[in-house]
Amino acid sequence: MIRPGLGWLVAVLAGTAALAVAAVVRARPSTAPPASATPTPPTTPSSPATPATPSIATGQATPTTTSDPATPTTTTAQATPTDRVTPAAIARPDATGASGRAAQVVWAAATVALVGVGTLRAAGWLFALCLLAAVVTGTLAVTGGRSPLGMLLAATLPPAATVRALPWAVRGLRDTRPAGSGIAVGRVLTSVAISAGLLMLFGLLFSSADAVFADLVSGLLPDISVPGTIGWTFRLLLIGGGLLGAAYLVSRPPNLDGLRPGPARPAHRLEWTLPLVLLDALFAAFVLVQLTVLFGGSGHVLRTAGLTYAQYARGGFWQLLAVTGLTLLVIAVAARRAPKATRTDRLLVRALLGALTALSLVIVASALYRMQVYADAYGATRLRLVVATVELWLGLLFVLVGVAVVRLRATWLPRLVIGTAVLALLGLALVNPDRLIADRNVDRYLQTGRLDVDYVSGLSADAVPALARLPEPMRICALSRLAVELPRDGVWATNLGRERARPELDRIPVIGPASHCLVPRGW
Repeated sequence: MIRPGLGWLVAVLAGTAALAVAAVVRARPSTAPPASATPTPPTTPSSPATPATPSIATGQATPTTTSDPATPTTTTAQATPTDRVTPAAIARPDATGASGRAAQVVWAAATVALVGVGTLRAAGWLFALCLLAAVVTGTLAVTGGRSPLGMLLAATLPPAATVRALPWAVRGLRDTRPAGSGIAVGRVLTSVAISAGLLMLFGLLFSSADAVFADLVSGLLPDISVPGTIGWTFRLLLIGGGLLGAAYLVSRPPNLDGLRPGPARPAHRLEWTLPLVLLDALFAAFVLVQLTVLFGGSGHVLRTAGLTYAQYARGGFWQLLAVTGLTLLVIAVAARRAPKATRTDRLLVRALLGALTALSLVIVASALYRMQVYADAYGATRLRLVVATVELWLGLLFVLVGVAVVRLRATWLPRLVIGTAVLALLGLALVNPDRLIADRNVDRYLQTGRLDVDYVSGLSADAVPALARLPEPMRICALSRLAVELPRDGVWATNLGRERARPELDRIPVIGPASHCLVPRGW
């Protein structure tokens, strides 16, 4: 399991700063050198002396210095509009505009926020999800893809860019020197190696002389054991390769804005209206049943179905989740193929797709209600919380789809799909999921006396404040495993969740399996 900590945030901040500097250096316009420093070459007189000419700055006549006609005069050159190289002149024709650059900045900020979750939350599974999302947002920040095809192609660019960046980096090390230093890159690397050796030598001497300083140094240095060295080497190669590929893409940004699908052949009105009318009718019938269950008629429905309430809730949630995803696909295909040339066509699109969107929102609400009943009956778990979050995100997508259907324009929708997914993940991290799960299970235990001790003791250190509310001996049963497995953090592994849990866990005695901990699970 990936261990969250401060080092991840420091690494992503350093990488983001380096890439930002590279982007600024690339975008900086090259201006002409000062005219006074480089006088114009002598010119051969080809015409008689010109009379005094009006000055551009003052509008008054500026006398011309007379001299020997054979001796050319040297005048101070002034930069004209054609002498300057503007950013527009050096930008590539397919460069992303200001709005595209703003979107890349937003994706970069989202990447930092996602990685920063590892500094606040101790749940490794949550941090792993955030890292996966950070890979997506970081790719979009570097490549700038905005269309659906551009975003899909952007996902394939980092591996290829890393391979192509290797000879590019070798050429850069061989051919360039630090600006204004006159020192070759090889000599700079030698200086860095000497500096590292001196720091290591004197650091070891100081560490052997003072125990407090030794603890500080040991927290800053990585684990030098064989497994630790292998892990650090793998992470350095992975992150270094990713940064190298990102630098290559920043210096040579791809053109992804032109990757848009061509216009689809409009379908005949009957071809798309008949399936949607029938689908709307089916959805309406299902929604009527859901409204009956939600608003007072659940007893009749459940007696008719022959199920318990928990079985009814558990049996339909996953199917409704699949229906939600498939409905989004149907709406996307219908919106693309439906004709919109006439006012009647546009009215039909808005009516049929709008009705399907509204009915889908009711189905999303029904799925969430079923999950709530399911969690009340069997307890809260990570999987159930994540799936409920996904369902909430899909509900938000239906709202955005409804706006796109009314406007008959959805060029902005693909970016918002990923953006809202990132916001949903950050919102999940904000509510502290492991603690929320522990709170729900502790409340359920206080009401019913049922608790899955084995499950709650496997939560992260984020759950410790909630589990500490359990009465004895259940408190020790739930926290003893966490107390044994809680690692000692160095500086780079600093984590707020683990630091908050440490005082409570330090007071928990280490116990083995005990009979009073083997309570019925009640699941």
